[in-house]
Amino acid sequence: MMRVLEFIVALIIVAIVGVVVGFVMPGSGHVERSLVVGKDMRQVYDVLNNFRRFPDFSVQRQYDRNTKYDFSGKAYGPGAEMSWSSDDDKVGTGKMTIASNDPSFDKLDTQTKSAKIVWNLDSSWRGNDKHFTLQLDRQGSRNQLTKVTWSYDVDYGFNLINRYSNLYIHGDPDAFIQFSLNNLQNVLAQVPNIDYSKLIPYVEQTQPTAVLLVSTSIERKGGLDALNDAVDKATSEIQAAAKKLNVNVTGPRILFTTNYGDQTYNFDVALPISATSLNVGGQSHDLTAPKPPQLADGAAPASDSTAAAPADSATPGSTDRYGRLIVDNNVRGMLAFGGPALKGEWNGTFAGVPQTRDMLKAYSQTHGYKFDDVTNPSYDILAKPEEKKGDEVTSYARYDVYLPVTNAPEQTPEQEAGIKPPTLDDAPASSGSSPAPASTAAQPAK
Repeated sequence: MMRVLEFIVALIIVAIVGVVVGFVMPGSGHVERSLVVGKDMRQVYDVLNNFRRFPDFSVQRQYDRNTKYDFSGKAYGPGAEMSWSSDDDKVGTGKMTIASNDPSFDKLDTQTKSAKIVWNLDSSWRGNDKHFTLQLDRQGSRNQLTKVTWSYDVDYGFNLINRYSNLYIHGDPDAFIQFSLNNLQNVLAQVPNIDYSKLIPYVEQTQPTAVLLVSTSIERKGGLDALNDAVDKATSEIQAAAKKLNVNVTGPRILFTTNYGDQTYNFDVALPISATSLNVGGQSHDLTAPKPPQLADGAAPASDSTAAAPADSATPGSTDRYGRLIVDNNVRGMLAFGGPALKGEWNGTFAGVPQTRDMLKAYSQTHGYKFDDVTNPSYDILAKPEEKKGDEVTSYARYDVYLPVTNAPEQTPEQEAGIKPPTLDDAPASSGSSPAPASTAAQPAK
């Protein structure tokens, strides 16, 4: 009997000590990890101020590659929500919400030295008021680096079991931050190092449009003169074909960039036309959207869409390897566009268009929009030709640059906030001055 009493007393003492220790232990927990990445703060901020890229850097997919993610609420900034579910207990289920950002995206510029984004967390980890704080600080001699400090905070209150869980805060929470932070650096490394802070892109729902086009290429060392000559030649061929087909050209020229290489620029020159059905070779043909080229065995090429494709027959009325109608040896007909595209504007010479295109791609990557240059190449439309008085430029050209995208919301953050692209001053510019950028930070690329 005495032994039983001693055992009960020991249990009581242990319980009392456990309660006392529990009360002495901190009522909150904190853990943080830092990493310096070679990216401008705006790009890092944009990746973290939405959840569309989260599956690409979260450690959860390494635990369970079948982890499912659902996005709700706003697409970007405070109010954006993401929930996840997995059969793996290490991942489980949960939800995160962007609670705040400081400053807001439209107030963040090159003079901003630091920024902070807070994600509220609802997960199986013990405690209340769980949240991640992502602190961003500019570093480097030219502020070209960003220090990312990712911290986790939790309130345990007076729940003794929760307080004891603070002993394990360097387990799952710490590992989640450390591994995800390393993955974040890998995701950011894929984004081109280009400043798009002055870009004001819009998501535009484009409509299928009938076009006639000619594929061509130039040596990049030929510059704008070689480009203009190639465009003029292709345009003349298209206009001649349109006249034979008895259709009208309904809009300005379009350039589809198929390969912007170091030495050669490959592109398609297109003009929109008034008919979606053409009479070629005595038969009526409905124009269709292009498709990825096929190899001889019927499989789509893995990368270069033209290298291993069979040669076109060039018989009028047949289709080429892209499924486009062959009008004659050089002219093709197809339905272009259709679906969402990210649009930016450039005012100046064509030399600034490739730079704008790269900005759109970088913006897409940080905001989680997907694009495919092989099946849906970017394109630009000459919305307003250059105007001259003698040799003096009185009004620079305006180019609308498009990048077809998927997985995009109906509007960009800039679009949702009603921010309009800046426009050029209509006053004549001197012939020696550089065109002012409408939606970019840098001058046209040479």
